[in-house]
Amino acid sequence: MFTKILIANRGEIAIRIIRACKEMGIATVAVYSQADKDSLHTALADQAVCVGGPRPEESYLNSQRIVSAALATGAQAIHPGYGFLSENAQFAALCRQYGIVFIGPPAQVIGEMGDKEAARRLMKQSGIPTTPGTDVLPDAEAAVQAAKEIGYPVMLKASAGGGGKGIRIVERPEDLERAFRTASAEAKNAFGDGRMYMEKYLNPVKHIEVQLLADQHGHTVCLGERECSIQRNNQKLIEESPSPGVSGEVRARLMEAAAK
Repeated sequence: MFTKILIANRGEIAIRIIRACKEMGIATVAVYSQADKDSLHTALADQAVCVGGPRPEESYLNSQRIVSAALATGAQAIHPGYGFLSENAQFAALCRQYGIVFIGPPAQVIGEMGDKEAARRLMKQSGIPTTPGTDVLPDAEAAVQAAKEIGYPVMLKASAGGGGKGIRIVERPEDLERAFRTASAEAKNAFGDGRMYMEKYLNPVKHIEVQLLADQHGHTVCLGERECSIQRNNQKLIEESPSPGVSGEVRARLMEAAAK
């Protein structure tokens, strides 16, 4: 059991983690930007350390300063909450380098799952059913050929995508090359990575996500599924759990596949 944890976040999620730690008898360290000096999470924690200026890149996204704060206060672990550095493989690796436990997936897992095409490949290698599709496409001409094999309509997706960016649904061959180039440019601008892959476009479908919890001993459990189908511009607006659109049989298969 840890005796002290640093929370690399702010606001509501930091408060929830601090309260959970208090119930478990674990001391907490809050980090804050200059703008958040008087925020509630700094008052609730046992210690609070300023890690930089008001902009996130100066403070909550500053990996070196957060790790330094953990070392200076004797925190054995860092809980990233959500957002900010919670899905940053380099930050998870930095924690490990300095002997601090990152409460979250290992850096390798974050890296593999953060790249959608790599994650898709990993699922196929693990025997998990996947939508018909491709690996990364080198150019628009390769996309045209792949679409002939998959069959229209198809969906172009950014390998490094997120937040609904870098996605194009293409229903006709004559629209594919232009869609590929615009989606790739959008992804390049948003993520610094214009790599694209393709999947068969299925409609109507539900967007269902599952939540996993794993330990360092090889145990993985599925905590259930979330209904994420209410979206605007391919970005989720509301998540509901459990999903009213998933039957008991499908839920069991989803949870089994996810844990695998």
